[in-house]
Amino acid sequence: MTSRLIRLCVAFALFALVGSPSLAHDSWISRGGLRNASGEWCCGEGDCPALNYTPRITASGYLLNNGEVVPFSEAQPSPDGSYVRCQRPDGTRRCFFAPPSSY
Repeated sequence: MTSRLIRLCVAFALFALVGSPSLAHDSWISRGGLRNASGEWCCGEGDCPALNYTPRITASGYLLNNGEVVPFSEAQPSPDGSYVRCQRPDGTRRCFFAPPSSY
């Protein structure tokens, strides 16, 4: 009985890890057909993780922990109130979403 319980807990933990929050963001971004100013699709599967911190707001835009500054004009409204950075396979930013109240 104990080994079954352990296996069940391990299976649940793996399921919880696979169903990460970033997939939920990809869902509303993909579903909305959102694109950047250049016309590129914002995301593919797993390209748009939510930031686990709040960017610093500066006069130039949003300062991310990686040193990148996202101009306010390039930020799109985030319907779930999170900060989300979509990236290309090479890691460069494709789209950025911020809560509307932070503009």
